[in-house]
Amino acid sequence: MTAHDIWTIRSVADAARARTLLSRLTAETGLPAVERARFLTDVTARLRECLAAGGAEVLIEGVEPSPDGGGPDATPDGDGCGVDASGRDGFGVDASGRDGFELDAPDAAPDKDVPAADASDANAPAAAPAAPQDAATPRLRIVVRPDGAPPARYTLPRPRRSQRPAPEPRSPQQATAAQAQARPAERTAPAGPAEAPAQPAHLTPHDLAEAVLADAEDTAALLDLLAEQEDLVRFHREELHQTNQGVLALHAELEAAVQAQHELLDAERAARADAEKSRRLLTFLADASAAVTASLDPEDILRRLPELLIPDYAAQVDIWLFDEEPGEGQAPRRTDRPAAAVTAARTGRPQHAAPHPGGLPGVDDLPPSVLFPDRPLLCIPLTAPRLLGVLTLTAPGPRFDPDTAVMLMELAGRLAIALDHARRYEQHRDVAEALQRAQLTELPLTEGVALAARYLPATRGLNIGGDWYDAFVQPDGSVLAVIGDVTGHGLNAAVMMGQLRTALRAYAVEDDSPARILTRLHHMLCHQQPTLYATAVIARFRPGDPTLVWAAAGHPPAVVRSPDGTVQVLDARPGIMLGVPLPFTYEDHTLPLQPGSTVALYTDGLVERRAQGIDPGIERLAQAMGALSGADLEDLDASAEALLKPLLHDSERDDDVCLLLCRTR
Repeated sequence: MTAHDIWTIRSVADAARARTLLSRLTAETGLPAVERARFLTDVTARLRECLAAGGAEVLIEGVEPSPDGGGPDATPDGDGCGVDASGRDGFGVDASGRDGFELDAPDAAPDKDVPAADASDANAPAAAPAAPQDAATPRLRIVVRPDGAPPARYTLPRPRRSQRPAPEPRSPQQATAAQAQARPAERTAPAGPAEAPAQPAHLTPHDLAEAVLADAEDTAALLDLLAEQEDLVRFHREELHQTNQGVLALHAELEAAVQAQHELLDAERAARADAEKSRRLLTFLADASAAVTASLDPEDILRRLPELLIPDYAAQVDIWLFDEEPGEGQAPRRTDRPAAAVTAARTGRPQHAAPHPGGLPGVDDLPPSVLFPDRPLLCIPLTAPRLLGVLTLTAPGPRFDPDTAVMLMELAGRLAIALDHARRYEQHRDVAEALQRAQLTELPLTEGVALAARYLPATRGLNIGGDWYDAFVQPDGSVLAVIGDVTGHGLNAAVMMGQLRTALRAYAVEDDSPARILTRLHHMLCHQQPTLYATAVIARFRPGDPTLVWAAAGHPPAVVRSPDGTVQVLDARPGIMLGVPLPFTYEDHTLPLQPGSTVALYTDGLVERRAQGIDPGIERLAQAMGALSGADLEDLDASAEALLKPLLHDSERDDDVCLLLCRTR
């Protein structure tokens, strides 16, 4: 069942009284102040619109639950005042077709008052949208029906206590006047179980004043709630500001970290580039040092240096050696030297000549050179330890790199040492070779034996001065042919070779036995030169005696060619080397010789090669001697040359070479 009242609104006073009664109704429902204010504001706006359109009727009806648990259909038809194009009026029509403003109080148990949620509590969580009341719950429906327009409906929960506002006591005149005013808004439906609210006409000015005060209280509550919300907004705004400040600070820290990371990456790239550059310079320095120190020929060293530096490290290379003498077929020495090179030679310090300062470590800056005004020059003195000359380099680009300049100065120092060693080697070699040749014997001319000899110094290394040969005539007319090799090279070996030669001749005057002569030489070396060793072969040719007598001390075997071309290697077991600290007595060996036989005595430099050993060389010598004809052997000097050619086909020799040919007649 339903019970309803109809209020007729024709004036502003009617609208004010209706709003006052609706304010009381919403207060009794226990709705929060915000929801009440929202509802009353919307109703007031609609009443104003309706007054502008000529008036309206407000229907207040109480809706009881239907027996089947369903609710009445409250869907409006058509458009009207306060209804938008979608069919929703006021606060809209939901998806189910229900229109109006529906406010539901919190659920409560039967016959028990439950206070409404305090919307002013700022710390309480925001309330979720109110769910529609169940169909079995009594509700209060308010319908605003403008004249000639579709109505607007509002659904509220029923008041917790069905109370009709009791009118104030009034006088009979006041009651009569109130009844006269209430005639236009008489009830149109009987009262039911749900009692309808009082008519607006029943309100007195005192009621209106109380309603205004109640609205003021609601307004105060809203203002308090608004203040709390403003405080909460201010708090959140401050919190947001602090958060923003923190975010900005974090962003600044991240930017600083990114910048620091970029700087570290740049520093790492620069360090890697410097390390790669240093590695490249050190590698070049090592390779160039190995190239210039591998040779003992000054001309070869001076030829290699420009090939190493041009074009990566210098555009031009000039080496000024103070004691340089032009060789045969060479151009005369230059006389036009840059002023920076002269200054470097005078001061002994590196000089840099360019239009701009070089800033090179350990280098003095000078004005640009007149000879090279557009290109920087770097003049480095060559000191090892005496001043040998000046190395002048022309920059490959607009300037010299400091690290490259340091590497070039280090290379110049190593170049000076290599040149000094090469020159000392040449001097030492020349002296040793001169001494060696001075001590080689002029071969005697005898009737029974023809002699021919060849001596070739080593062309690689300082291996000069150890090989020697000798031939002399004994008092009885026999001829002793000797060939030997002293361990070691250079001046010391040449000097010891001279001592052995002199001692051997002295011992041969007293005794002509090759074995006994070697034995006495062995004793002498063990006593006077315990760290020096030598090898030797002594062969004796006696006129009228066709027997060859020889003895060997650790020396390669002699090779004999018979007149018929047969070749024999005298490979009898030799004795130990001369000077080995062991007591030893050498033995004589004999071999019958036919007239016209040729005996070849030689040193290991003729037959020994590093990659092949000595035996293949001895076989090649035997084959070469067998290839000689009898006519060739008539000229022993020519035969010696013919033997050297196939055995020394390459021009480089690691050791001295001695060859002594003896041909019987």
